[in-house]
Amino acid sequence: MNCLLCKSGTMRETTGTYFAQLPNCYVIIENVPCRKCEQCGEIVYASSVMEKIDAMLERFEKIACRVFIMDYSTAA
Repeated sequence: MNCLLCKSGTMRETTGTYFAQLPNCYVIIENVPCRKCEQCGEIVYASSVMEKIDAMLERFEKIACRVFIMDYSTAA
């Protein structure tokens, strides 16, 4: 699959770090499955992964304060 951003790089399956800023805290989710462009570094998440991340963020927003770091593989 070619990159949608740079059009010339190849997207490879890997894991990455997802960062979100919520009203009361920052959330960092490590080891998130994604596709990353070998040339420009663009990251794309599958819709199923984003659904799980959205569900996690809803929970974190209610319980977290300041910074919350979670490993995707243990939370999803």
